[in-house]
Amino acid sequence: MKIYTRTGDAGQTALLGGTRVSKDDQRVAAYGDVDELNALLGAVLAHGPGGAAAAVLHQVQRDLFALGAQLADPTTVVAARREKAALTEAHVERLEQAIDAAQERLPPLTAFILPGGAPAGALLHLARTVCRRAERALVTLHRAQPLDAVLLAYVNRLSDLLFVLARSVNHGQGRSEERW
Repeated sequence: MKIYTRTGDAGQTALLGGTRVSKDDQRVAAYGDVDELNALLGAVLAHGPGGAAAAVLHQVQRDLFALGAQLADPTTVVAARREKAALTEAHVERLEQAIDAAQERLPPLTAFILPGGAPAGALLHLARTVCRRAERALVTLHRAQPLDAVLLAYVNRLSDLLFVLARSVNHGQGRSEERW
């Protein structure tokens, strides 16, 4: 199988199910932002965040593939047929548990902090901002074509997790937080 198909040369792509849409379609933009976030999490993992953060991020990457599949499928057939392509409230709860566990090991947050720190921590701060962009794209799409509310909740919670993991990684690597 060749990696190139030439079917997108005129600026269109296919959604799951075969519908052709412009590459700047809101749905394509939304799953493109999710894909960018997933790639950025791969870069975070390449910088060795270690421990619980790495395990959580590996699972989040799998979840983001499911989220992308759901966004690429306006018929919602894929999520109904393939369990690994469906995000549920349990996925959101798992993020909340990871947030709570990471926060227990951190000093209380008493001020805004500037993004930065160790390479993996700084990249997690960047990932949080990319996650917020993806969230905005999902909200825009949701206004035009209602999405499952769990998708919006997942991305909202994920940005919180990425912030807490950035703090956790930096704390674990002895990097102090620069207050604003």
